[in-house]
Amino acid sequence: MPGANILQMLKESQYTVAMSGIEMLLENGYPGLRDGAVSYDIEQKYGYSVEEIMSSAFYATRKELFFEFYKNEVLAQTEIPPGKGFMNLQKLEGYGLIQCSITKRIFGLLERAGCKNVVNLHGSVYDNFCPHCRKEYPIEYMKNAKGIPLCEKCENTIRPKITLFGEMVDNGIVTKAAEEIQKADVLLVLGTSLHAALCHQLIQYYNGEKLILITNQEHYSDKLADVVIYSRVDDALEKLVKTYQINSK
Repeated sequence: MPGANILQMLKESQYTVAMSGIEMLLENGYPGLRDGAVSYDIEQKYGYSVEEIMSSAFYATRKELFFEFYKNEVLAQTEIPPGKGFMNLQKLEGYGLIQCSITKRIFGLLERAGCKNVVNLHGSVYDNFCPHCRKEYPIEYMKNAKGIPLCEKCENTIRPKITLFGEMVDNGIVTKAAEEIQKADVLLVLGTSLHAALCHQLIQYYNGEKLILITNQEHYSDKLADVVIYSRVDDALEKLVKTYQINSK
């Protein structure tokens, strides 16, 4: 039984890192803003692609449209709560089977599910600050602001602490993710291919014993994994949790 085998690997591991990919987001009901019909509809509605609007250049020069899109299309998605995939990942962390989770998704789903040790490579929409005076603001302030959100202290434009297109990922965050992966005996890759940017950049730091991949889509890079399970991530994690609970009775 593959699930039981993976569970044994997690139990034997001293330090396991999970990497949460795009499939977990889509399974959770979040629309892929850059994919297919959704991307086309956005371009028809706003006159620009997602990549153009969510860029550092657009933020600097067209703030009004940037925040119209950001509030209507990005922050609106945070109304969707973490689903069973993220909740079961938190349970595995609570059982001591996962020590760290890494993602480049910006919606804070891991933390909202209760995960404690999370590395957000591209930041989080829940963190916002004034670039001038550094005053920090919660997501509610951004949602409730009319038009461009301004700092209460110095009236400069507040910006979300996320990586926009055209910006480099914060080197300190990349270093933190690399350090976590270097510590790992087991690397659990969830809902992404090993060739995707999330993995391709960081997997070079992994020197552990078992690389486990759970994905719903086959890819030529799957051969790099020691164990591959083709499944929805949320279903696979649910089975792992149930198996653990049964074995713990």
